[in-house]
Amino acid sequence: MTFTWTEIRQNNLKTSLLFFVFFGLIAAISTVLGLMFNSLALGWSIGLILFLAYGAFAYYRGSQMALSLNNAQKADERQYRQLHNIVEELSIAASLPKPDVYIINEDAPNAFATGMNPDQSAVAVTTGLLNIMDRDEVSGVIAHELAHIESRDTKTMLIAGVLVGSIVILADIIFHASLFGGNDRGNWVYLIVGILASMLAPLIAQIIKLAVSRKREYAADAKAAQYTRNPEGLASALEKLGSTTKKMDHANRSLNHLYINSELDGSFFNNLFSTHPPIEDRVKRLRDL
Repeated sequence: MTFTWTEIRQNNLKTSLLFFVFFGLIAAISTVLGLMFNSLALGWSIGLILFLAYGAFAYYRGSQMALSLNNAQKADERQYRQLHNIVEELSIAASLPKPDVYIINEDAPNAFATGMNPDQSAVAVTTGLLNIMDRDEVSGVIAHELAHIESRDTKTMLIAGVLVGSIVILADIIFHASLFGGNDRGNWVYLIVGILASMLAPLIAQIIKLAVSRKREYAADAKAAQYTRNPEGLASALEKLGSTTKKMDHANRSLNHLYINSELDGSFFNNLFSTHPPIEDRVKRLRDL
């Protein structure tokens, strides 16, 4: 078995350290903004207000935004009785409140979970996934998503989005302030800082997703096997996901880290920056349990 529970603790520590680095980046960019306006207090205040505003939005509306961007609709309990039963049974096995259940009308098989905490969580699956998978496979997928909720991975990724979003907006403020206002002395220096920050922000976003996502997928797989007591169910589901060529019509690239199956194509560049480990490795680890 190549997975150990020690990896979860190590990954959580690395994630915490990474967040401290990003808080430092926000503070540094806020400092540059303060220097531009000859007031560090103003720069730090802008950074703090922006972070708190983004944080409040993520806490109260982040999950609904993720569901809305995927055109997810509440799953009718009569029409999707088996799906609701699976979610309820596995929630009991995981000692979690039953999350809200959503359906995405897409032919591509996929699923994701979202929520700041287990009491405000949701799982969403596509109709395509339900069409190609049997009960054991669907159970494996749902258990994987519940593992993300139980481990607070969904909260971690929402916070990551807040940090990245704050950096992007602060960089944009510096860029425009250097063009239209601010301290006249050394404006070209601030302009360069703004341009660099704006260019690096998307890369920073992908780096943070990589740092907090890949090993969490392995951990969620292992926990799913524990909940279902049937590693083969998820292993078989992953094989089906790996063999499909269908992509979601309304997939949002910024939410790729949430899906159980990556919505990126299989190019070398996308594989290099994918938030998901190779499906073949995940299947092997499950079958080694």
